[in-house]
Amino acid sequence: MRRLCTPAWIVRHVLTVAVVVGFLALGWWQISRALAGNTLSWAYAFEWPIFAGFVVFLWVREARHTLRGGRPAAAEPADPPARPATPGVRRPVRTSTRPRLAADGPEDPELTEYNHYLAWLNANPGARPADYPGLGRQQEG
Repeated sequence: MRRLCTPAWIVRHVLTVAVVVGFLALGWWQISRALAGNTLSWAYAFEWPIFAGFVVFLWVREARHTLRGGRPAAAEPADPPARPATPGVRRPVRTSTRPRLAADGPEDPELTEYNHYLAWLNANPGARPADYPGLGRQQEG
């Protein structure tokens, strides 16, 4: 228990009590406003005590951690688990695409023109799409 009587912990105790009392006071204030007819205050009347409970939860958790001396809890294993043989992040599998064969069906002229447009954009990275010289061919057809 001496670990919880250090100057840093005394400040934490005082701060925790002050914050919890303040949050509960704000909750009481919101209840009085809600009873006076402010319907929005009902939400805050329940919210402030929840905040106070959260502060108490954090204080208890930190106190237990300090009393354990920073050691892991008894339920946790002392040794970390062994590393898996394979890495957790793997490279994506790349598959080769097969070229389109004439036996696959007739060539689509719109698809051919679009692929030509994409190839031109790739070859001219600084160009704007409006600079594409093939636009005249699309408009003529």
